[in-house]
Amino acid sequence: MSTDPQPALPTERGLDDVCEQLATAATRRGLTVATAESLTSGNIAAHLGKAPDAGSWFSGGIVAYSPAVKHSVLHVPDGPVVCEDAVRVMAHSTATLMGATLTLAVTGEAGPEPQEDQEPGTVWFGVVDHGVAETEKQVFSGEPEDILAATVEHAIKLLARHAAGGDHTRLAS
Repeated sequence: MSTDPQPALPTERGLDDVCEQLATAATRRGLTVATAESLTSGNIAAHLGKAPDAGSWFSGGIVAYSPAVKHSVLHVPDGPVVCEDAVRVMAHSTATLMGATLTLAVTGEAGPEPQEDQEPGTVWFGVVDHGVAETEKQVFSGEPEDILAATVEHAIKLLARHAAGGDHTRLAS
């Protein structure tokens, strides 16, 4: 059995380099990183877990695919789970559960059909960095596997930027 992330996702080849940069920055700054994933089903955590010295900076991840799990485990309020409020709560709850200083949450709709009136490709990202939450919405195009790959890449780059202290110039493009 392979420990690599889903091989069918066409992720960028340089993503391992970004994970290494994240590992270096997290170690240097004494950060602990955690994730909460819905549509990516643990693929972000799988990439982080194979980065250098992951055991010293990566606390772990929660895969909350079912809305019921988002509501019960991550305390997402009743209502839609593909929205800004849901991803913010997912990130805060995961930071608390994992004791992490930097947490990323992701929820969205990869398709092929719309969910909760959200078109395929709609993805919400939430980052809690030392208790401060930021959210952003992205709309990716393509087949479901393309949307998943774009989501994984964007999420890891977003974590790396935060770990580096927001300095975008230090990241691989």
